[in-house]
Amino acid sequence: MMRRLRRAWRAGAWRLAALFAIALAIGLASHAPIACLLAASALALGYNLLRLARFARVLATQRLVPAANGSGVWGVIADTIRERQRLALAGKRRMLRRLHDFRDAAAALPDAVVALDREQRIEWFNAAAANLLGLEYPRDLGAHLHDLVRVPRFAEWLHGEAGDPLADLPSPVDAERHLSLRLIRRAEDRSLLVVRDVSQLLRLEQVRRDFVANVSHELRTPLTVVHGYLDMIEPEQVPEYESILHELRNQSRRMTQIVEDLLTLSRLEARDDLPRERINMRPLLLALSREAAALSQGQHTVLVEMDDGRDLLGSTKELHSAFSNLVTNAVRYTPAGGRVTLRWQREADGGARLAVADTGHGIPAQHLPRLTERFYRVSTSRSRETGGTGLGLSIVKHVLQLHQARLEIQSAPGAGSTFSCVFGHERLLEPLALAGAP
Repeated sequence: MMRRLRRAWRAGAWRLAALFAIALAIGLASHAPIACLLAASALALGYNLLRLARFARVLATQRLVPAANGSGVWGVIADTIRERQRLALAGKRRMLRRLHDFRDAAAALPDAVVALDREQRIEWFNAAAANLLGLEYPRDLGAHLHDLVRVPRFAEWLHGEAGDPLADLPSPVDAERHLSLRLIRRAEDRSLLVVRDVSQLLRLEQVRRDFVANVSHELRTPLTVVHGYLDMIEPEQVPEYESILHELRNQSRRMTQIVEDLLTLSRLEARDDLPRERINMRPLLLALSREAAALSQGQHTVLVEMDDGRDLLGSTKELHSAFSNLVTNAVRYTPAGGRVTLRWQREADGGARLAVADTGHGIPAQHLPRLTERFYRVSTSRSRETGGTGLGLSIVKHVLQLHQARLEIQSAPGAGSTFSCVFGHERLLEPLALAGAP
């Protein structure tokens, strides 16, 4: 193209030079050279202005520039612009095809997708959004989503940070359907709402819970019978089976504890909240330290630190059980001569945390995310030697969730472990002496 343009420029220059040479010759013959040169200049200028006007009209109508009839400069310019227009049109068509493909793919998704602007108005939604949220096209385009989906908790969640998904929300179309919502932030304060129907998953989860609860309940009676008969047999009567009877009793007690822990988990999962009572933290920490000392039998140093004098609002029975579980684990997994520290401290955001720190073996980083799974063990042999069931941290996690709290775990091999129960400021109470002060 550049070679053609250079040739066109040279040809145009020769033509213009020939035009002026002819005009000059005619002018000299007619004794009016200046007039002839001016006429030639006007002719060249008029021709170029005419071609320029044609280009302006074509470009104004956004049509393709017609193919050039000649090989001059204007022909090269016309062909160049035509090629650029053709490439731009082809790119636009490709983009439109991709946009249509994206819209078709989004429309075919089983999950609802709603595009929102910065003011939470609806820009676009797919067919699943109509089925799950009751939106209607095109009536609801441009409307505020919280005005159309009138479900408790939804508007508050939508206008908040919405960092975490909103789980188990009843559908405004059918209350029997349960939805999980996630808000994805995108450019220019716009967002994308993704809604999934989790009704089947919740039903399966309920079936699992019922199965575990029923099986655990049914196992209690035969285990009680087996354990009772084993207690009736005195090892001295059958000395050759003394070691076998001892192992049978230990395994029977362990099975009974597993069943009790499974029933506790099922009971916690079936509840939405727990009693709200004032829990005096100082006596609770002292009681936990006594339990740790009794379990340790003098083999560990147990310390209590209180950096926060506030009390806690929650269920005394459940929280004592959860805290005791953490303290028991710290003692069991800390070698003799180690230290276990119970610390109640204030958080920067106004909350508080109960931290149980030990100087035990520590836990590798790859195991930390899975510690609260049922029956998950970092070391199977060590857990069984200490008498653990593998369900304690699962119980702790569920108890904390019912108190809108969370479990944080920090550990490293050889550096011990710290298990922290972190509570929000809404769960903290001033001590009674301060609360009653004027």
